[in-house]
Amino acid sequence: MIDLHAKRLIGPVIRLHPDDNTVVARIDVVPGIPVEGDNRHPGFLIRDKTLAGYKIAAEDIRKGDPIRKYNVTVGFAKDDIQTGSMLHSHNTEFREFDRDYAYAQDYRAVEMLPEAQRATFQGIVRPDGRVGTRNFVGIVSTVNCSATVVHAIARHFTEERLAEYPNIDGVVAFSHALGCGMEMTGEAMQLLRRTLGGYVRHANLAAVLVIGLGCERNQIGGLMEEQGLERSDSLVTFVMQDTGGTRKTIEAGIEAVKRILPKANDVTRSTVSASHITVGLQCGGSDGFSSITANPALGAAMDILVRHGGTAILSETPELYGVEHTLTRRAVTQQVGEKLIERIRWWKDVYAVGRDVQINGVVSPGNQAGGLANIFEKSLGSSMKGGTGPLMDVYKYAEPVTTKGLVIMDTPGYDPCSATGQIAGGANIIAFTTGRGSAFGAKPVPSLKLATNSPMYRRLEEDMDINCGQILDGTRSMQEMGQEIFEHILRTASGEKSKSELLGVGDHEFVPWQIGIVG
Repeated sequence: MIDLHAKRLIGPVIRLHPDDNTVVARIDVVPGIPVEGDNRHPGFLIRDKTLAGYKIAAEDIRKGDPIRKYNVTVGFAKDDIQTGSMLHSHNTEFREFDRDYAYAQDYRAVEMLPEAQRATFQGIVRPDGRVGTRNFVGIVSTVNCSATVVHAIARHFTEERLAEYPNIDGVVAFSHALGCGMEMTGEAMQLLRRTLGGYVRHANLAAVLVIGLGCERNQIGGLMEEQGLERSDSLVTFVMQDTGGTRKTIEAGIEAVKRILPKANDVTRSTVSASHITVGLQCGGSDGFSSITANPALGAAMDILVRHGGTAILSETPELYGVEHTLTRRAVTQQVGEKLIERIRWWKDVYAVGRDVQINGVVSPGNQAGGLANIFEKSLGSSMKGGTGPLMDVYKYAEPVTTKGLVIMDTPGYDPCSATGQIAGGANIIAFTTGRGSAFGAKPVPSLKLATNSPMYRRLEEDMDINCGQILDGTRSMQEMGQEIFEHILRTASGEKSKSELLGVGDHEFVPWQIGIVG
């Protein structure tokens, strides 16, 4: 398990673990600045101009030796590297190395809080017992051909037209680029239908219209049957070719929503246990501070949530690669650990073979500019979002998440696509850490943005909800920050608007994973 409590501030740098051969620049530094030593490490002078968040060699590193951060290998020295030199992709080699999965070896059961001591929030309890954090009406397309129609219906219901329905958060369209020109059967179609079904059933949607064209491969009848959905007053379907085309379907959809609104508005929030909160964990635009502030702080919040009976969904499989052994060791059983490795191997041996994607080494330009040399280093931080508790299960994309505690869902690293799978699986909050400043929302659930550093938070405060840079500034401890995040999640689940909601972000982030061929 990664030790998050070993880090020390040493003037301009941070030592993350006593056995590291690197330190991280806390601020921009220039050659000649001294770094003090301690009883285990001699002091040294910085040799290179180094930006905040980048690594610096804390000792001489020979060519081929591992480069360690949090005492985890994040690459290998391309050449001999002198103490005080900046470490990045120019002198760090990405290559495979053996990792001991040690399935379930470090499993420790969570010490759950008694139900009477668990936190609560003001949730929306549906008739079947599901609990929502928002109350939307959804307009879902089965195929890209009905995208214009679903958006036109949603656009009709402006704030002014919804003013007499104060308990409705909005009417939102979910369109996508799939549904036809794809395999009729198999994993690709199953995945799409799982995703659409997960949204139709989501507790944050009071009612749903499903709209198809009529000749697409993803027929409404097949979707309804496969997903066990039944038409009702709150689940209405239209086929454009039967309804009379684009204009007539828009008109019919608007009238259907008008009939739905009074009942959808007839909800009240009530006090429910925090065990009904399921958080989808995301990170994007990461930097060198992601593994030092926001990600472990979010992990600390998830440790608290899990003790209160809630669920945390860790995803973005390519961004777990390289540190997956730190998760398999904490798996509740060997079988659960093996499910994660099966997904990793599918990515490496089937899906991404020979492709220029991050699981094969190179991270995005923004990540590199933020101080991350390769995917191993990004994964080190990404995995921390899940906290330090046991891994209880592993799910495929958009599968319904029924296990409490920390779970993993196999998704791409692409944030809208990843969050779409989490929401389809039941996430009713998204918590999104960022070092570069990702702007993100994901209706029908609220999204919280957690900044890794104070300068970016101040620059983008209109988009950022929480400043985890306070850890770096020395004004908050990790546990204090985790508690602050947890309390912010409770308030948001109770109806407090997130920054992305205030800005209206989230209408275009429904992105089902396209894994099949287009034919």
